[in-house]
Amino acid sequence: MSADAWITAATVVVMFAALASERVPPAASVLTATIFLLVVGVIDEAAALSGFANAAPWTVAALYVLAFAGDRTGLMGPLVNRLLGKGEEVTTASTARILLPTAGISAFINNTPLVAMLIGQVTSWCNRRGVSPSKLLLPISYAAILGGILTVIGTSTNLTASGLLQESGEAPIGLFEITQVSLIPAIAGLIVLIFIVPRLLPDRKGALEEFTEDLNEFAAQMKVVAGGPLDGVTVAEAGLRNLKGIYLVELERDGHMFPAVSPSRVLRGGDRLTFVGESSQVVDFQRVTKGLESAESEHLLEVDSPEHTFYEAVVGPDSRLVGQTLQEAEFRTRYQAAVVAIRRSGKRIDRQLGKVTLEAGDTLLLLAGPDFRIRSRRAKDFLVVLRIGGPPPSATKRAPFVGILAVAVITLAAFDVLSILELSLIAAGLLIATKTVSISEAGEAIDFGVILLIAASFGVGAAIEVSGLAEVISNGLIDLFGSWGDLGIIFALALAMTILTELASNNAAVVVLYPITIAVAAEAGLDPRIMVLMIAIMASSSFLTAVGYQTNMMVYGPGGYRFGDLIRAGLPLSITLLITVTLVTWQLA
Repeated sequence: MSADAWITAATVVVMFAALASERVPPAASVLTATIFLLVVGVIDEAAALSGFANAAPWTVAALYVLAFAGDRTGLMGPLVNRLLGKGEEVTTASTARILLPTAGISAFINNTPLVAMLIGQVTSWCNRRGVSPSKLLLPISYAAILGGILTVIGTSTNLTASGLLQESGEAPIGLFEITQVSLIPAIAGLIVLIFIVPRLLPDRKGALEEFTEDLNEFAAQMKVVAGGPLDGVTVAEAGLRNLKGIYLVELERDGHMFPAVSPSRVLRGGDRLTFVGESSQVVDFQRVTKGLESAESEHLLEVDSPEHTFYEAVVGPDSRLVGQTLQEAEFRTRYQAAVVAIRRSGKRIDRQLGKVTLEAGDTLLLLAGPDFRIRSRRAKDFLVVLRIGGPPPSATKRAPFVGILAVAVITLAAFDVLSILELSLIAAGLLIATKTVSISEAGEAIDFGVILLIAASFGVGAAIEVSGLAEVISNGLIDLFGSWGDLGIIFALALAMTILTELASNNAAVVVLYPITIAVAAEAGLDPRIMVLMIAIMASSSFLTAVGYQTNMMVYGPGGYRFGDLIRAGLPLSITLLITVTLVTWQLA
C-alpha cells in the first residue's frame, strides 16, 4: 500500500474507535478525521468540503423540519390511539396494528423524529392500561428501521448513499429505487418482528410505575416552621445545598411551584420543600433538621399530579452532558429543572445523583416547569423528552395541513416532478411561511450533529478512494471470498457493514464502505448501483445495540431495557436481514 493508504487506514481505525467509545460526539470524530486527512495532504480542499455542497445533508435538514411539524401539531396522536385499540393488553393483533403502519410511515418520514413522536403516545397508552411499554417500544424502533430501508427518504443513510452516487457523477437514487432490494427483506423482518421478537422481550417496569415507586421510596416533603430558625433565611444560609445523599428539588408556596430552587431564594414559614435522595438519608435528614417538620403524608409527591410536571429525558450521544456530572453541568441552573432519579440499563442509580457521570442513553426523571420540553429542544442535549402523566397529546388544527404537505412531497417525488431536495426545501419553506413552524423552531428541529457528520464524512470516503485503500481492500475481499463466487463477495460486504454499523454511526459506516463497494463491484463485474443500495440497507439494519442506531437509544431508557434485551431480540432480525438482503442482491447484481 502507498503511504497515503496507510495514513487513511490508520485514520479510519482511530475514527471508528472514537465513534464506538462514545467519548466524543460522532460528528466531532468524523470532522476531525477529515481535517486531519486534509492537513496531511491525502485529500484536497475540494474533496474535504464536497459533503457540504452535496444535496444529502440539506435534504435531511429539510425533512427534519417536516417531521418536527408533524410532532408539534400532534399529527400522529389520534392515529396511534386508533391503531392500538381499546384492549387492556399487548396482543399479536395490537402489535401488528402499530408496527405495520409505523414501518409504512417510516418509509416516508425520517425515522428518528417519527420514533420520537411515537414513544410518548405509546408510553401513555401503556401507562393508562398498566401494560409494560417494553413490549412495544423496541419493536417500534425496529419497525421504523425496517420501514426506513424501503425508500430513499426513509433514513438519512439512504440519502447519504444517494449523495455519494451524485458525487461520483451518477444519478441520485430514485424514491422507490431501493425498494427492489429492500422489500422482501423488510417483509421477512416484519414477520419475525411481529411473531417472534415480542416473545423474546421480558416485561420491564414502565417509566411511570418504576418512578412512582422510586419517589415513594426516597422522596419526602417537609414544611418550614413559621417563626423557626429557617424562616426568613435563604436556601444556602439554611444549609440546604450540597447535602450528602439528598437534595432539594422543589419549593411550594401558596399553591405556586418552584422547581430547581435557587440557593438565594428566601424561605418563608409554611413553605413546603420536596427532597429526594437515598432513603436512609431522607429519614435521617427529617429527624435531625431543625426548623423543618414533616408534611402530611397525603401530600407526598405524585408523578401524575397536575401540580407537578415530571419529564423523562434520554441523554443523547451528542449531548454536552455526556462525561459530566449534574454538578459540573450546573444542571439546575442551565435547564431550570431538578433531576430526581437516573436510570441506566434498566436500573436506577442509587448513589448520590449530583456526582454521577452521565452517559449517552441515561434516562433522567426531571421535575421542571411546564415549558421544559420546549426549552430542552434548544439545548439539543436529549434524544427525546416525554412528559409523564396528564392527558395524551391531541392533534391541532394544523395537523391536516402538515399531512397534506407530506403526501404531496411523497407523490411528486415518486413521479419525478421535482427532486427530493427541491421538494423537501419547498415543504420546509411553506411550513415557515404559514407560521406552522417558526424560523427558530425550524433551527431547533434540525439535528446539526447528524448534518455535520454526513457532510464531513464525504471527505473520509474520498480519502479511502483516492489513496488507493479501497482498491487494496476490494482485492483482498475478492481473494478471500472469490472462490465462493459473487454470493460470497456480496455476503462478505453485507456482513462487514452489519458489524460496522453496530459499532458506530450508520452514516459514517456507509461512507467508509462506499468506495470499497464500488471497487469490489468493478473488479467482480457486479452492478455497482445495486451494491450501493445493498450497503445502504445493511447500514440501517442495526438491531443489536443501542449505540448502533439512534432510535434504539431513544427507546432504551423509556422501555427499561438492558443490554441483553437488544441482543436477544435483535439477533433474529439481524440474521434475517443479512440472509435475505444477500440473496436478493445476488439475484439483482
